[in-house]
Amino acid sequence: MVALLVVACTGNAATEPGDLPEMDLAAFQTQLETSDRPAVVNVWASWCLPCRDEAPLFTSAHAEYGDRVGFYGIAYNDNQPGARQFLAEFDLPFTHYFDFDGDALVEYGGIGVPRTYFFAGGGTLITTHNGVIDSETLTRQIEELLSR
Repeated sequence: MVALLVVACTGNAATEPGDLPEMDLAAFQTQLETSDRPAVVNVWASWCLPCRDEAPLFTSAHAEYGDRVGFYGIAYNDNQPGARQFLAEFDLPFTHYFDFDGDALVEYGGIGVPRTYFFAGGGTLITTHNGVIDSETLTRQIEELLSR
């Protein structure tokens, strides 16, 4: 019993089925740079109440624009079970990464969540939205990306 408790408290590098892949920032940047499609990158956390408010907007935006725009989510400073539950609850049907340390926030600027980055095709960061985003702003930013 004590040995199990020690193992549980020290962490376990093994992943569970359905865990989000760890963020590899260099590979992610290459993915953005080699794509001719614009991208919307939302940084969220399962414990973030504003993130929970805006999550359905990204599901809707993906349904409308997902054939022309890449959508990505980044779980920041979270845990895998919480992140899995968040994705299941909000049915976010696009690729998500696990970034406990916030490497993406350091690279692209900003602190805290939610945060949404808008990239042109080729990986150029166009704009950043700090805080919860509303439907009108999300649509306007996506339309601006598509008009480039």
